[in-house]
Amino acid sequence: MGLFDKIRGEFVDIVEWLDDTRNTLVWRFPRYQNEIKNGAKLIVRPGQVAIFVSEGSLADTFQPGTYELTTQNLPILSTLKGWKYGFNSPFKSEVYFVSTRPVIDLRWGTPNPVMLRDPEFGPIRVRAFGTYVLKAVDPHALLKEIVGTSAVVSTDEVTELVRSIIAESLSDMLGSSQIAALDFASNYRKLAGQLQKSVQERIDDEYGLELPQLMIVNISLPEEVEKALDVGTKMKVIGDMGRFQQYQMGEAMATAAANPAGGGAAEGMGLGMGFAMANRMATTGAQTNAPAPAISLPTSTWHIAVQGQSLGPFSSQQMADAIAKSEVRGETIVWTAGMSNWQPAREVPQWASYFQSPPPPPPAAPPPPPAA
Repeated sequence: MGLFDKIRGEFVDIVEWLDDTRNTLVWRFPRYQNEIKNGAKLIVRPGQVAIFVSEGSLADTFQPGTYELTTQNLPILSTLKGWKYGFNSPFKSEVYFVSTRPVIDLRWGTPNPVMLRDPEFGPIRVRAFGTYVLKAVDPHALLKEIVGTSAVVSTDEVTELVRSIIAESLSDMLGSSQIAALDFASNYRKLAGQLQKSVQERIDDEYGLELPQLMIVNISLPEEVEKALDVGTKMKVIGDMGRFQQYQMGEAMATAAANPAGGGAAEGMGLGMGFAMANRMATTGAQTNAPAPAISLPTSTWHIAVQGQSLGPFSSQQMADAIAKSEVRGETIVWTAGMSNWQPAREVPQWASYFQSPPPPPPAAPPPPPAA
């Protein structure tokens, strides 16, 4: 390589940015101490803006197109450099390319729950997330406020700032909207429009950015609140809770009875389920189909021992029904107030008569005397 070839290699004659990414907002042309040659070619592609910076001062700006760099199209830089009559030698200047294409499918979300005073639920916490589109509309403001001396600025560095502004604006907006939490879903478009406008007012003036689109994908309540709402909805769909509980208890008893391997445990489970169903139905005023005994029973309450656990209290009417269904047997251990200890049901005077053996059949009538 000759001397003149080496000297020419130290000068930059083409200034351009071949952007192969989708998330770079600002890129500084790497001179590596090389000087830009007088008459060098500047190529600014669609979706780009080129800005010359001289010793920290913003100079000339170039929109998409191809330019030959001379004092005629670098008037601001010529003034800063003191070129009164043009220049013939290479010059040093930083060149920043700013992408003006919209960056799509960016995501935002609330890092912490937003506290609200809901007209229906009272104080609640909500979370929200969505998507937005970002675009640089004022390259000068972007360079001044965000870029500084960075060689490359990606959307990741800017979106962190934008997400914080969105979260802050969302808290203010939801707090003043007076919209009930259950009505958020039907107002997503309205809320997104208000949020976009609020965020745009801040980032446009301060950072030279534009938010062409912002969407709210979801505003959610805490998990425990959503579960409570699901239970309430389920209860409304079921309607008659007494009949539903009776159905559930019957299914559980049938399952336990169909499991012969369960032995005493399954038998105790069936007994407990039967008494629980009777107790709940009596509490809610549900009517049973068991016939009432002919005798008048006292109003004391009873407890049943099943598998080492006490079930109850049950009324005397429920006890009589259980005995009639053989859910309480003579050997079943029972207790009521006034008894010194637990006893088998057949040994309790009140229930002893229920477990007595039926009398034998009466003797046959004597045959009638023979006719005379």
